[in-house]
Amino acid sequence: MLRIDFNLVLTMINLVILFLILRKFLFRPIMNIMEKREAMISDGLKNAEDSQNQALELKSQYEEKLKGAGEESSQMIERARQEAKAEYDRILQDAGAEADRLMKSARETVDIEREQALRDMKSQVASLAMEAARKVLMDEGPGAGGRTAYDQFLKEAGDPHDRTEE
Repeated sequence: MLRIDFNLVLTMINLVILFLILRKFLFRPIMNIMEKREAMISDGLKNAEDSQNQALELKSQYEEKLKGAGEESSQMIERARQEAKAEYDRILQDAGAEADRLMKSARETVDIEREQALRDMKSQVASLAMEAARKVLMDEGPGAGGRTAYDQFLKEAGDPHDRTEE
């Protein structure tokens, strides 16, 4: 049957001792290195995942800020439009008021100049009438009827001329 040889037993013992020595000096350090590498790789993956999550979070925050900035810029533009319209309306009102004031001033100036021209014309007409009356009186002679008409004219005309020629 089976015969167990002493060499076989020694070989088996050698193999077990070799296995234990290899396990102690080779397999455990290699396993420790492998575990450290595995831990390092898993930490790297975890850090990468955390970094990616942070990047996505920052991206969403930036997108929100950009959206907010877009809304804010739209509000600023609308506010600027409203202010510009208000300024435009104010300028139009000021210009209208200024134009009304200028028109009123021009009308007053025209009225004053017209009144002045009428006074000048009345004065000239009165002077011409007085000259004509004087000439008529001189031509008629020193009569009492001419002098009375002349005095009556002077009262109505209201011209304060001296009566040097009688």
